[in-house]
Amino acid sequence: VTGELFIVQARPETVHSQRSVDTLKIYTLTGSAESLVTGLAVGEHIATGPVRRIESPEDMNQLGWGDVLVTEITDPDWEPILKRAAALVTERGGRTSHTAIVARELGIPAIVGTGPIHEMLANDQVVTVSCAEGETGVVYNGQVAFETTDIDVLTLPETRTDILLNVGNPGEALKHSLLPSSGVGLARMEFIFASHVGIHPLALTRRDQLPVAVRREVDAAISSYREPTEFLVDRLSQGIGTIAAAFWPRPVILRFSDFKTNEYAGLLGGRQFEPTEANPMLGWRGASRYYHPDYRDGFELEVAAVLRVRNVFGLTNLKVMVPFCRTPAEGRAVLEVMSDCGLAHGSQDLEVYVMAEIPANVLQADAFAEVFDGFSIGSNDLTQLTLGVDRDSATVAHLFDERDVAVKRACSMVIRAAKEAGKKIGICGQAPSDYPDFAAFLVGEGIDSISVTPDALPRTIKRVAEAELALDAG
Repeated sequence: VTGELFIVQARPETVHSQRSVDTLKIYTLTGSAESLVTGLAVGEHIATGPVRRIESPEDMNQLGWGDVLVTEITDPDWEPILKRAAALVTERGGRTSHTAIVARELGIPAIVGTGPIHEMLANDQVVTVSCAEGETGVVYNGQVAFETTDIDVLTLPETRTDILLNVGNPGEALKHSLLPSSGVGLARMEFIFASHVGIHPLALTRRDQLPVAVRREVDAAISSYREPTEFLVDRLSQGIGTIAAAFWPRPVILRFSDFKTNEYAGLLGGRQFEPTEANPMLGWRGASRYYHPDYRDGFELEVAAVLRVRNVFGLTNLKVMVPFCRTPAEGRAVLEVMSDCGLAHGSQDLEVYVMAEIPANVLQADAFAEVFDGFSIGSNDLTQLTLGVDRDSATVAHLFDERDVAVKRACSMVIRAAKEAGKKIGICGQAPSDYPDFAAFLVGEGIDSISVTPDALPRTIKRVAEAELALDAG
C-alpha cells in the first residue's frame, strides 16, 4: 500500500553459506559391477538410487526424491518433477534431446537412447548411473563405489575468448553466477515456461475458445491474478529476472521460446491451439510463430515479460535472441512485433541476436547481420540440418557428430561472415561442452564467445587457454 518494504525477521543462513562456491566436482567410478544398460552419456556425474519406471507424465507423481527415472522419453510436461530424480534413463533420444538438455541444466546424470529396456530394470532395483566414462553411459547393477575430486575454479587461467554459461533453471542461477564466467550465453525461455508457468499463452489470451473443463483448470491455476495474462507475464518476468539479477552486470542472453508444436500442445490448454504436424522439428517453431496471427498475442506476452525485466526491474544486462529464423525478412518481422510492444531494438542499448542453426543462416549470414547485432551458433540444430540427422532418433544417433567436416565448415563460414560484418558471434550448442577439441577449433576460427554447461566450465577454460597459447606461438 505504501510502497515500503518491511523486514520483520532476519536470522543467520547456515546451510548454503557453508558450501564452497569456488570448487567443482569431478566424478570417478572406483568400483565395478554388472553392466545392465548402456546408452549415450549426458553430463559427467554418477548417481545411485532405486529404479522408478514411469510410462506416462500422468503418473509422474510416483517419482520419489532420489529415484532413478526410467521412461521412454521425456518432454516439457515432465520438467516440474525431474528435479526429484537422482538420474534419468530414457529409451529414446539423443544427446540434444529434451531429456539431455534438462539433465544438464539440473546437473544430474542421464543416459539416453538405450533402446527397449523393459526387462532389464525393475522398479525398486538399486542401480548406479555413470556418465563419467566418456560418451557411453552405463547403468550398473547395485550401488557401485565412486569418488569425487574438487577443482578450485580460482586457479583456472584467464582467456581472451569469453566463456559463458548455459543456464535454464532460475533456481540454479545464484549458484552458477559465482563461477568464473563472462555471463550467460543461453537462457532458455521454454525452461522458464515449464517451471514457472505451465500454461499455454493462448489459453490466457483466448480463454473463450477453451473447452469448459480446460478453462476451469486454467482458472484454478491463475486464481490469484486479476488478469489472466498477468499470470504469465509475472511468472516469466520473475524467472527471467532471477537469472539476470544473479549475473548482473554481466550479459544474459535470453532465447525466446522455441517449443515445437507437440511440446506447446503439452502445456495446459495447448491442444486447442496447436496443429498436428508430421515433423514438428521442421515445422511451426521459433521466429515463424512470433509474427503469425495464430500466435502473435502469445509472443507479445513474452515480450511484455522481457520489457518488465529491463524497464521495471532495471536489469538492462538482459539481451534477447531469436531462434530458428529462416530468412532475414522473418527477422525484420519479429523486430517489428517487438517494437510494436515497446521493446525496440537498440532502445536502452537492447541487443538482439539470432541463432545460427539453419544452413540459410550460414549461407545468408551477411544479410542476417544487417538485421541483428550478432549470432550464436546452435550446433545441435545446425548439425541436424547439415547432416540430415534427426537429433531425437537413437537409430541414427551414431551419425550425429558436430565434429563432422561439413558442420565445422558451416561454423567457419558463419564466423568469418560475422567478423567481416563487424558483428559478435558465439556458440551455445552442446559441442564445446562435450568435445574440448571442438572448443579449440572454434578458438582457432576466431569465435568471440563459447557458452557451456556449468559442469563443463573448468575443462573448457583450460582447453581454450591452451588453444590461445598455441595460436600465439604459431
